[in-house]
Amino acid sequence: MSFKSPIIQLARTAALPAVAMLIIGYFASSALIGQNGVFALGGYKAALQQKTAVLKKAEAYRDTLHHRAKLLDPAHVDSDYGDELVRRTTGQIRPDEVIIPRN
Repeated sequence: MSFKSPIIQLARTAALPAVAMLIIGYFASSALIGQNGVFALGGYKAALQQKTAVLKKAEAYRDTLHHRAKLLDPAHVDSDYGDELVRRTTGQIRPDEVIIPRN
């Protein structure tokens, strides 16, 4: 007859639920405070706002470049813009010069 101590029986009975609780606790803590957890969400929102601002600036610059490229289309070059580019490239524009667009 095998006589087992009540402490050993209790340890064997509680071992599996204890390991399961530790595993659940690990994943729950990772879900809250981990790299991609709930508490990191605020940082992601701030980074998203910064990236959105950078994207808007880049899109505005792209639109400006698209407009300038359209003005230099070989089929119908805008003479004022072409003149301005030539003068700027050759150094004929002074810093105090004001360019007044005509209607």
